[in-house]
Amino acid sequence: MNALLTEAAQAAEFEKLNDESGGAREVNLDVILDVPVTLSMEVGRTRIPIRNLLQLNQGSVVELERAAGEPLDVFVNGTLIAHGEVVVVNEKFGIRLTDVISPAERIRKLK
Repeated sequence: MNALLTEAAQAAEFEKLNDESGGAREVNLDVILDVPVTLSMEVGRTRIPIRNLLQLNQGSVVELERAAGEPLDVFVNGTLIAHGEVVVVNEKFGIRLTDVISPAERIRKLK
């Protein structure tokens, strides 16, 4: 049976990544524009021992490693993309972006 499979196998053929002129092809981003991502805002963070975590209850206050009034961090799928400040819009919380991280800087941080 292995002999039959070996004879039927063919080399895979792949499309070239560059066009005939040697330049890169134009990328169509329309195929990813509707892909959902997770957007999250971080007020601050802290590290505490599990002993202290288990003692938390309603009314407990957890001190964060960020001063009051500092900008919030804005993450997309866990990657920092901007900083902002809390605003109220139609009686709901929102965030006003005050500083957007450049794509080059985001890529640099990934390395």
